[in-house]
Amino acid sequence: MAIQKATTSPARPLNRQDYKTLTLAALGGALEFYDFIIFVFFATVVGALFFPADIPEWLRQVQTFGIFAAGYLARPLGGIVMAHFGDLVGRKKMFTLSILLMALPTLAIGLLPTYATLGIAAPLLLLLMRVLQGAAIGGEVPGAWVFVAEHVPYKRIGIACGTLTAGLTVGILLGSVVATLINTSMTQDAIHDGGWRIPFFLGGIFGLVAMYLRRWLQETPVFIEMQKRKALAEELPLKSVVVKHKKAVVVSMLLTWLLSAGIVVVILMSPTWLQKQVGIAPALTLQANSIATVMLCIGCIAAGLFVDRIGASKTFIIGGLLLAVCSWMFYHLTPVYPEYLFMLYGLVGLSVGVVGAVPFVMVRAFPAEVRFTGISFSYNVSYAIFGGLTPIFVTMLMGVSPMAPAWYVLALALVGFALGIWLRQDLNYEDVVVERPLQHS
Repeated sequence: MAIQKATTSPARPLNRQDYKTLTLAALGGALEFYDFIIFVFFATVVGALFFPADIPEWLRQVQTFGIFAAGYLARPLGGIVMAHFGDLVGRKKMFTLSILLMALPTLAIGLLPTYATLGIAAPLLLLLMRVLQGAAIGGEVPGAWVFVAEHVPYKRIGIACGTLTAGLTVGILLGSVVATLINTSMTQDAIHDGGWRIPFFLGGIFGLVAMYLRRWLQETPVFIEMQKRKALAEELPLKSVVVKHKKAVVVSMLLTWLLSAGIVVVILMSPTWLQKQVGIAPALTLQANSIATVMLCIGCIAAGLFVDRIGASKTFIIGGLLLAVCSWMFYHLTPVYPEYLFMLYGLVGLSVGVVGAVPFVMVRAFPAEVRFTGISFSYNVSYAIFGGLTPIFVTMLMGVSPMAPAWYVLALALVGFALGIWLRQDLNYEDVVVERPLQHS
């Protein structure tokens, strides 16, 4: 990871423009995550409406979640294409385009005719909308990290990116809240007759509002400086990333595994595990899940603060150990002491917040001229693999042991710990991460 020498500049506190940038980026990111994830909360209804009524239930579920998974598979292509232009024509343009590409398909899903009206064209159109959503989210997350990191002072990148990651997680919580409100305020027949469309309408409309607000954002100082110095990538950014920055790609993909799989297993899969393996009522598991998601947001912000103050190495060493201990307590003590569900789930949610330090390392791993492409390629390819395969892998392992999620999260904790050790051993990289300004990396 060869990085040019640079002189440090005095660190200034976050100013009003920094807070404005961070707020608009986090708001848009939260709404994009809401738009992307809301599908899964209404998958049963969507499956019943968009596929033939006479097919087996298992086949309907497979087809429905196949369409959901298509969004993950589309992430790498969409992310890489948007990152390519983000490195060549500007961060702001792609940052605005990503939210438009998410808002319009989400609104369209709410308007789609069902199988009873269109026949086979209905699920095909639904699949197309999910692919567009996947392409959009693939550009949004790396774009948001790069955009914010290149705006704030270099010694505030950790807290800025950690706060932004927490904001993205709020989108998952928002989806859960909206789904709960719809299901508690409407009958199942009413939801089936059109109530399921409401959360998609909301997501599309709010997304368009967020896109409008983003027009007030300014291009990043780093990109403007590169334009002035004519230091933009001279060759295809992706080629440069793959050929010259292999170590950065590997580290970033491992960090994405920690981020994606940690959230998938602990936040998205645990309610089902609690219901089936521990016998806890669905309403309680959803309440506990909301607490865990809030604690995850707090953990992301805390990790951002720590990484600014003590560096990436110590943050991941401490975070990996904390995740190992808290996940063991959650999975092993909850079945014995279900009365402590909220506390135990909250603690493991907080410990997963170590993922808030992930973007700090990733934005530092690549030089500015290929930063967007480097992060987007590593993040989206890894997310497509681990985000998509983790639920299948863990579910298969549960056929061997009901504690499979615990062992998987322990493996993630060891990955985080090992990355912390590696960052400590690679003195050149650790020196750059902690001391040198992003603008001249």
